[in-house]
Amino acid sequence: MTTAFYPGSFDPMTNGHLDVLVQALNVASHVVVGVGIHPGKAPMFSFDERADLIRQCLADALPKREADVSVVSFDCLAVDAARKFGANLLVRGLRDGSDFDYEMQLAGMNRQLAQDVQTVFIPAGTASRPITATLVRQIAAMGGDVSAFVPKPVLKALTSRRSA
Repeated sequence: MTTAFYPGSFDPMTNGHLDVLVQALNVASHVVVGVGIHPGKAPMFSFDERADLIRQCLADALPKREADVSVVSFDCLAVDAARKFGANLLVRGLRDGSDFDYEMQLAGMNRQLAQDVQTVFIPAGTASRPITATLVRQIAAMGGDVSAFVPKPVLKALTSRRSA
């Protein structure tokens, strides 16, 4: 069984994140989604909320693959978390050339730190390329329509958060 570790903040999960997760399930039999927890940052959604949203989005997109995905939190290096959760692949999504340049540097460093963990780049689909969680948060906070950028469970959570 091949296990992949897909790290990120997922605050909130976007259509791009979901696209990469679905593609990762074509490469690995099990994907561990690692939600990074950074003590100095104040996320929009708690870890539990993000984990629940990731599970809901996957259930909508690939109901037969729900059991093939775990959602965990981590607060260490991604390669260390990958090892901790038994993954030999580290999944990184790519949107454009600037992502590629940064991710190549990261992959090189990760290879030096953990030769047993292979980085795999997965390109986001064309429609997902301009989407970032940061932009989604900003647009949503200003009352903009983010329905084209996030899965339905996330849209519902953002709308609920905005009206609260």
